[in-house]
Amino acid sequence: MKKFFDSNALWLSMLIGALGYQFFLPLKPTLPWLIFFMLFFTFCKVNPLDLRLHKWHWVVLAAQMIFSFGSYAMLLYFTGNTILAQGILMCFIMPTATAAPIIAGKMGGSIQNLTTFTLLSNFATAIIVPATFPLINPASDMSFWPAFWLILSRVAPLLLGPFFSAWLLRLAYKWKTRKEFVLPVKIAVVPFYLWVASIVVLSAVVTETTISNFKFQISNILILLVLSFFVCLLQFGLGKFIGYKLPAASKGTDYQDVLINPAAAPKTMEGVSSITAGQAFGQKNTSLGVWMANTYLDPLASLGAAAYIIWQNIFNSVQLMVVAHKK
Repeated sequence: MKKFFDSNALWLSMLIGALGYQFFLPLKPTLPWLIFFMLFFTFCKVNPLDLRLHKWHWVVLAAQMIFSFGSYAMLLYFTGNTILAQGILMCFIMPTATAAPIIAGKMGGSIQNLTTFTLLSNFATAIIVPATFPLINPASDMSFWPAFWLILSRVAPLLLGPFFSAWLLRLAYKWKTRKEFVLPVKIAVVPFYLWVASIVVLSAVVTETTISNFKFQISNILILLVLSFFVCLLQFGLGKFIGYKLPAASKGTDYQDVLINPAAAPKTMEGVSSITAGQAFGQKNTSLGVWMANTYLDPLASLGAAAYIIWQNIFNSVQLMVVAHKK
């Protein structure tokens, strides 16, 4: 039963949240706390001194930006549909999800390498979006610095808060015991279940936002659903390819000691980096994407981010089922 739940939890939680969105909407205030503790327990596994940038980090980030604005320009030129162009732009430009290290860790990816990219991706988005979105939507009346600090205020507390809390715990434990802190095995699984709970609430919020509050054309929904599916496959696939071709340089601490992530230890660095970069490129911070679209673009563009959350969770569910089947 546990094996079935672990393999199918993502799409089941998404379905439950969407179907019962009116019931779960009152739980929206719990989302920041769910994400905070989810990341806190995840970061407890990571020694901040092991965080370092690799070549694939920069290649994935560059590919994300090229596809973001390239797809926007191409769709706007060939279709003239602003909502469609902005919706697909959001599918690409959304930064890496804060929960990506959890899923990558369960599949044997590098938790610390993905943590590094998650920080890089989210702060890069906080800079690039305020610099470019006024050109995309001049009516947004947005200047760089207010927008930069507004986006950063939504990203930084949920990333840096648990990161530094976990680091302080590690330092305090080492100071008192003279030993490296190791998260107990029974607690190490907690972040995954916190992520499942957050998906239920997030799915409810996205469903209410996109269905209950907007008047939209059904054709735009169908096109965005189809295109976001292919965008999802492209990003996961391209990320895996980049990670395989540009693996971490050495096994060392990057290879994931058994105490950090047992699932990664038997794999080659090409395999570890492929999993890690795939999640880095493909698993998106959709809640931030919906908010950015609502705030700075045509609100209907958030349908792209809303559609993407469906496909990325289905894709992650399939990946987890494949991993479970191999065990």
